[in-house]
Amino acid sequence: MTSPSLLSKLFHFVLLTTKKFGIDESHGLSHSMNVLHFAHDIFNDEVEKLPYIKYHEKIIYVSSILHDMCDKKYMNQDSGIAEISNFLGETNKITPTEITAINNIISTMSYSTVKKYGFPDLCEYQPAYHIVREADLLSAYDFDRCMIYNMNMQNGNVDAAFDNASKLFENRVFKHREDGLLLTDYALQQDYSLKQIANSRISAWRSILNNRHMT
Repeated sequence: MTSPSLLSKLFHFVLLTTKKFGIDESHGLSHSMNVLHFAHDIFNDEVEKLPYIKYHEKIIYVSSILHDMCDKKYMNQDSGIAEISNFLGETNKITPTEITAINNIISTMSYSTVKKYGFPDLCEYQPAYHIVREADLLSAYDFDRCMIYNMNMQNGNVDAAFDNASKLFENRVFKHREDGLLLTDYALQQDYSLKQIANSRISAWRSILNNRHMT
């Protein structure tokens, strides 16, 4: 029997960590998958301009999958990073240098961290950092995901969740471009279409919430 692939081990770690820390589905397995796919698309676009990042492809994918497994909304970030480091070391498929790069990326890429401290200087891993960070930002355009997070925070109150999510999109998500958070060509292109999809979803939710049969 063949041993599980690195990809399987990474997603299994996500499953175990979400259960251990009560991480809701807005930051769980499906989110890890979505960020991975966005990172894959950005990487394929960026590698044509920066060929050397092909050597960082594993770092990009691992960081994309695990980035929320140390989220300070759910746990102590330093403890989360330590658990990720131990896990990655036990896979025997990732070098100590790669583990350090992954830790540096996932510990500095959150929206709140960037807004407070700006972008870190990760030297040769800077492009990898922005690919993962922007993949996470693009996944934030999913309005239902934001609703799900807020419903978990509001004990299932869909009206409060919609109000909070709408405000977050107005004040944060829809300002990614003007706030200088999108640097790659792919992310800048996706910004337009993802905004349209999000606005359509917001309108649909508003219609459902205002439906007399749902009040």
